[in-house]
Amino acid sequence: MTRKTMMPCDRRTLLRTAAGAALLAGVPLKPLLAAADDDWTTAFDAALARNPSLIGWQGQGVERDVADVTTSGVWPAALRGAFYRNGPGSQAVAGRRYRHWFDGDGLVHRWGIGGGRVSYRARYVATRKRVAEAAAGRALTGAFGTHWDGLPFGTPPDAMNPANISVMPLAGKLLALWEAGSAYDLDPATLATVGERVWRRDLAGMPFSAHPKTDPDGTVWNFGVDYPSGRMFVWQVGADGALKRCAEIPERHPGMLHDMAVTERHILFLLAPYTIDPARWGAVPFLDAHRWHGDTPLRAVAVDKDTLAVVRRWELLAGFGFHFGNAWEEADGTIRCDFCLAPDAGLVDRTLRLVMRGERADSAPPRTTLITLHPDGRTAVEPLSAGLAEFPRVDPRVVGRRNRALFHLERRADGTGPWLGAVVRRDMETGAVDRYDHPPATIAEEMVFVPRPGAQAEGDGWLLGTVLAVGETADRSRTGLMLFDAARLSAGPVAEAWLDAPLPLGFHGAFAPA
Repeated sequence: MTRKTMMPCDRRTLLRTAAGAALLAGVPLKPLLAAADDDWTTAFDAALARNPSLIGWQGQGVERDVADVTTSGVWPAALRGAFYRNGPGSQAVAGRRYRHWFDGDGLVHRWGIGGGRVSYRARYVATRKRVAEAAAGRALTGAFGTHWDGLPFGTPPDAMNPANISVMPLAGKLLALWEAGSAYDLDPATLATVGERVWRRDLAGMPFSAHPKTDPDGTVWNFGVDYPSGRMFVWQVGADGALKRCAEIPERHPGMLHDMAVTERHILFLLAPYTIDPARWGAVPFLDAHRWHGDTPLRAVAVDKDTLAVVRRWELLAGFGFHFGNAWEEADGTIRCDFCLAPDAGLVDRTLRLVMRGERADSAPPRTTLITLHPDGRTAVEPLSAGLAEFPRVDPRVVGRRNRALFHLERRADGTGPWLGAVVRRDMETGAVDRYDHPPATIAEEMVFVPRPGAQAEGDGWLLGTVLAVGETADRSRTGLMLFDAARLSAGPVAEAWLDAPLPLGFHGAFAPA
């Protein structure tokens, strides 16, 4: 495989190459899904009255502080720190409802844990977008899946950045992350917004994505994609929070890219055949500019961590997915990874859009899948779960190394429930599964693995995450924080902490030990 030299990561160079696209993007044209005042809010409210489980997508999150959350069970004395979550808290601007779950302004939650007590705090990220729209009293920009009539296309990414996907504790700071723009610095205790993170002056505004991976030594790897060119960049940040490198790699992917994985020696990308149609760019929202190419392969690309050169490529059958669990490399160079893989992109372009109208749109579900990439170009794809599975995580001490335990969410075993309702531990060597099925009217959110202090063995620790318990009516629903012994999920949660109201469903979280 021919190696190509990495290119410097420079915002001025990026802007020069995007100049032609920006000219087109400045022309206001009618989008496929026009967002004039219509019946989205009315339709959702009517559906919510019939189906209380939609409360998680209502998007009326509030900032609040609860000094002592109601708890039960035993919160271990050794578990001390803060569990953070991020997600779209507000799904409307000036009374106009967004057209996709991914569009709303980021609301960061902090669950403080220590001394057997739990506290709660929530604050919106004071992004450039949110502050400007609050001052104007109206929408000023479109979003991932929404465009408002009367506004031009071509808004710079950071002007529409809602900082709503994930959080990352780093060197005593807390970052709120989005897909295609700058990270935001937050105060980890108060959640007050400090401002956009500028790693280096010439990198201001460079995309810093929402799924960084951290090596066991604390080194952080991340990526960014420039749209619509598809130019790809890799970031390397030290455990001390200092930037080590940001450089362009010799690969392009002009389409949605949500996650990456790392092995001890490589960065791994899975590039789905869901890419931007140049004829649509600048005429429709970002999501609607994409087309699915079912006859085009899913491409796997391995990038050398030392040189940032692309060293191997593979082709698989067409597929789409959001999340890796982990990746690791064997002595002969074979790379294996856990990935939640679906046969197409229906989940993102139909299901998670129409839920904003309160409508159900079934799509082919992602399943937990083991992908094997051999050095000679051969590949193997082995589905591990029978149905919908998402939000895979591993013990952070084995990131990039062979993991035995994979934790993820599935539907309840009986198929009931409004969404994901079971937490699963899968033994990657024996295939054995340990699981806990929440009550039928419960929606489970991503679980985060927290190592037990002083423990060395993989999987010795806790799983920590939130659930939405749906009431007979939406206003009787509530959100709780659940703690599991990661080695005994089927025994149920060992401790719980419940708020008196529901929180908007979100995406990703992280734990920062005290």
